[in-house]
Amino acid sequence: MTKEVERNYLEINSINNLKEVSLMSKDYSLTLSDPVNFQLNKFFYKNIGRNHKWIDRLAWTETQWIDYVSNKNVKTFIFKKKEDLVGFFELIIHLEKQEIEIAYLGLLEEYQNKKLGSYLLSQAIKKSFKYNVKRVWLHTCSLDHKNALNNYVARGMKIYKTETAII
Repeated sequence: MTKEVERNYLEINSINNLKEVSLMSKDYSLTLSDPVNFQLNKFFYKNIGRNHKWIDRLAWTETQWIDYVSNKNVKTFIFKKKEDLVGFFELIIHLEKQEIEIAYLGLLEEYQNKKLGSYLLSQAIKKSFKYNVKRVWLHTCSLDHKNALNNYVARGMKIYKTETAII
């Protein structure tokens, strides 16, 4: 069975364009995964990605996961409610291009549709601009969460490219 998928590429070029969302609860925390732990990245990728057809990393070996998360240009941030895992995002730093890609960002299913994704994206953008870059970008597709594209646009990101793929 084939399916048509729309992929949108979005960017934000200044922290001043961010329409930030804050959290009211002190029960949540966001921390850089340090030391890196490929098992956390793999856990989030599999559990969040299951509903959105994230498949490219499913065939990765343990060594590939370790190599990826150990790359000095990859930063993983872990979102928790008290001690419970909530979500994550991965930033890939491209200093030579003065840009950061938000490679993956997501919430576990039980934390979705609670405005936490807006907060998480706000934080991903804020943390990216701390690296003194000129651009933060990502791509999303019609297989991602139904609110993903609207969230990106609402936070101040602009679509700069759209394409259709058949999968």
